Amino acid sequence: MAAAAALCGGLLDYKTEKFALTRNRRVGLLHRLLQLAVLGYLLGWVLVVRRGYQDTDAAPHVSVITKLKGVSVTRAKDARSRLWDAADYASPPQGENVLFLVTNFIATAKQAQGTCPESPSVLDGMCTEDVDCPVGNPVVHGNGIKTGKCVMFNTTHSTCEIYGWCPVENNTLPRKPLLAEAENFTLFIKNTVNFTKFNFSKGNTLQTNDPTYFKSCTYDPFFNPSCPVFRIGDVVEAAGETFGDLALLGGSISIRIEWDCDLDQPTAQCQPRYSFILVDRRYNFRTASYYWDSQRRPYRSLMKLYGIRFDISVHGQATVVCDLVLLYLDTKADFYWKEKFEEAKPPKGKTEAAAEPQWADQDIRNAQ
Repeated sequence: MAAAAALCGGLLDYKTEKFALTRNRRVGLLHRLLQLAVLGYLLGWVLVVRRGYQDTDAAPHVSVITKLKGVSVTRAKDARSRLWDAADYASPPQGENVLFLVTNFIATAKQAQGTCPESPSVLDGMCTEDVDCPVGNPVVHGNGIKTGKCVMFNTTHSTCEIYGWCPVENNTLPRKPLLAEAENFTLFIKNTVNFTKFNFSKGNTLQTNDPTYFKSCTYDPFFNPSCPVFRIGDVVEAAGETFGDLALLGGSISIRIEWDCDLDQPTAQCQPRYSFILVDRRYNFRTASYYWDSQRRPYRSLMKLYGIRFDISVHGQATVVCDLVLLYLDTKADFYWKEKFEEAKPPKGKTEAAAEPQWADQDIRNAQ
């Protein structure tokens, strides 16, 4: 019984903290320095540098529309003079966040399916006798299927005869880009961002009533940053390359649009920043157009296109003041506090047991 009484008495005991005041300058100084370090971290890093007092939307919905403009005439030795406009040199023609601009090409005209010598530039197509060309084997990195014959390609080279599109593809690259005028072509980029979290949208085009503005302006980071029309030569130069070198064999350029908007500031200050990065110095692909002659025999014109691929990416974030300022520092903080927090009241007929803590005078004297 005594043990049970002691246990019950222990459960009903009340414990309170006792504080000891130590007059030690070293400990006191260290204590204050730690407090200042925590305060400096909160004010300097969390609030000022990282903007911890703001709410952020870092995943905006974006829309990108592109359009290339310009005209060029090419006069290749093995092809007729040809006029190129946006429908010819831009792919895809409707304009997206990835597009391709033709700056050079190799044309192989009037190909028909049949037999012909393989190109001597293809190692697997070289031969000295028929046994080097087994029937039915495709030419590795070549243009067709071996027929089993070793034939003369020209006076100095013998190659395997193939079944494929003949004559085989021309591989003579022009010494200069055939669409050199593309340096002065323009790229129109229309970009819109929508920060749905804050119901805020903004576009990169200048709001103007002048119908000739977008036909005459050219983007400049200092003198005309609101113009969304970019000269191709300026874009290539901003990426750290010369147009003549890049246009010959093609390449890839990344155009990055950054939106960093502080929505506590005027809307006019929410402007995009553009950066241009050279990703690759070679880019090409093949395409063909097909037609039939009067005897309904199929032919095609093969084009190996070299050019500049533009990859446009949009990134951004928007920030606004959050609850820390709204609830404590704003002049209407009391109103926002009442709207944000609602007192939960118990149903009628029930009482809430609540009592103020009562402290014995003796306990208070012991804690001092």
